[in-house]
Amino acid sequence: MAAATRAKRRLLAYVEEEGPFVFEGGRSLFIDVRAFELDHWQWMKIPLRDVTRRAITADEAQQLLAIEPHPEWKAFLQLLWHIGAAQVDLAALTHENIDWPNRTLSYTRRKTGTVAVQRFSDTVAAILRERPASGPLSPHFGQQESAARATRFTDQGRKLGIVGVGLHSYRYAWAERAQVAGYPERFAQEALGHTSAAVHRAYAKGARVNIPSLDEYEQRPLEAPLFAA
Repeated sequence: MAAATRAKRRLLAYVEEEGPFVFEGGRSLFIDVRAFELDHWQWMKIPLRDVTRRAITADEAQQLLAIEPHPEWKAFLQLLWHIGAAQVDLAALTHENIDWPNRTLSYTRRKTGTVAVQRFSDTVAAILRERPASGPLSPHFGQQESAARATRFTDQGRKLGIVGVGLHSYRYAWAERAQVAGYPERFAQEALGHTSAAVHRAYAKGARVNIPSLDEYEQRPLEAPLFAA
């Protein structure tokens, strides 16, 4: 039973990162675990309630921060909200991914191999300065499997009655915030790593990026605040 539970958690974490391998069938999702590189294959049925379906709201994100005692995990959640990275990519970030002179963050997406690059705001800069001075930004949680991080998040959410969301919900939320703010699609594509091969080749660490961060874009003059602090 314990082995089955661990396998289910690993698959659920995989679903968050590799959604295209999932299709809906009635009230359950069926996952082709051949894509999960297991030694054997089968179709596994998982209840829909266990799978991320929506973006996390600003209020929910704030509630989770309010009860979080671990500074590293708190920073992890804050960065998910502000930069919209997939959890597996954020977990792998180091100080080598930060270009402080140009205030940009760039990394190669594990899922697609494309480059995500975006300017970061003063808010994100303050979070980054609180991380270790060198090496991984998340030295403890970055070493965990995606399933372990997903389980921690789900457990904390249940304490608050927050359901139907997972760590990938922050990425959905970032995209929704961008749409509401009128953030140009090409900016969002580059920030999230949804780029063409040409853009992939053109960007490199140290390149100057004149695209405003989403945080800055939301706070443009003459615009009402979209999210409470």
